[in-house]
Amino acid sequence: MLSTSKTEAKQWELACQAWTFHRFTLSETLIQMEKLGIRHIELYPEQKVAPDQQGTTHFSMSDDEIIRLKALLKKHHIKISSYGVVTPTHENEWEQLFEFAEKMNIKTIVSEPQQALLPFINSLCQQYKIRVAIHNHPEPTPYWNPHIVLKALVHRSQYIGVCADIGHWTRSGLEASECLKKLEGHIFEIHTKDVNRTDKQGHAVVFGEGIMDWPKVFSELERQQFKGKFVIEHEYNWDNPVPDLHKNILFFKLNTQ
Repeated sequence: MLSTSKTEAKQWELACQAWTFHRFTLSETLIQMEKLGIRHIELYPEQKVAPDQQGTTHFSMSDDEIIRLKALLKKHHIKISSYGVVTPTHENEWEQLFEFAEKMNIKTIVSEPQQALLPFINSLCQQYKIRVAIHNHPEPTPYWNPHIVLKALVHRSQYIGVCADIGHWTRSGLEASECLKKLEGHIFEIHTKDVNRTDKQGHAVVFGEGIMDWPKVFSELERQQFKGKFVIEHEYNWDNPVPDLHKNILFFKLNTQ
């Protein structure tokens, strides 16, 4: 078990990526999260809000829809930790996204942005005081390797950093703890998953039942004094993810406190 001080452990909070529940509506997702004791969510743009509503959590929602979304989150005592993965392709869409994030009090947008748009995105980050976390999917996606991400971060403000998906790094044949080390000082949040293989055919498994070297991951983040969210993204057992999530939460608590 990793020896982590109580002060540091309090900084290591869990969130859940709503994609884990993408076969359910957001209202159904929040009910399950509340039961599990997870108080923070990373919304993704295409989840239907409720069985009796047509709208989704897309950033183009109206002000009235935003009010209803806020009320739904408040009802279940859950806060938005971040929003993504979302990658607009035009400047006007990015502006709309930042306006939505400001209205929802979202402090971090998770994205795989086009590198040509990074100067514009950086200016929006500074204007709105909202962060953009560059996310990695497996090879050969745009940011699969930390070296690519580091180049993209050159000459950017402190508002542009990293959403580190340790499972996707592992599925690309990379060592997660070494990737974290390379990106030290830039990591805003962790997409947290264990996987069963080091290739794209690998899939998520319960924490501790796959090939992730958790002691190295936790030790490296402890060394860095990481204080962001661990966002569970359990991409398996889509029709009934709750039992696996429960096991993941227990594993996390046992190994970080």
